[in-house]
Amino acid sequence: MRRWRRVWEEGGADGLRRRPATGRPPKLDDAQVEQVRAALEQGAQEHGFETDLWTLERVGLVVERVTGVSLSRASVWRLLTGRLGWSLQRPERRAVERDESKIARWIAHEWPRIKKGR
Repeated sequence: MRRWRRVWEEGGADGLRRRPATGRPPKLDDAQVEQVRAALEQGAQEHGFETDLWTLERVGLVVERVTGVSLSRASVWRLLTGRLGWSLQRPERRAVERDESKIARWIAHEWPRIKKGR
């Protein structure tokens, strides 16, 4: 409280206003981030990867190709979650032999019968 009062007495209300965060500026400017977003939205296979699954390493390679800026895995994560607003998504693993119609029939007919048997 004393520090705030001293700042108030020395600089008034302007002295108490928030100051912009200090620290190293981001490596990518807003235009570059939009270039990266557009590139990532094309899909991983469009960039020569075997599957359409994005990993931090793959995103880092695309960022370097598009912008010429090399980012660490941690920086790629911050770019994806912070500046692009993306979240972690894990692909759902499903059997190739999966038959949705048989599953729906089982849930509709067999599961109620089994549940009643309790």
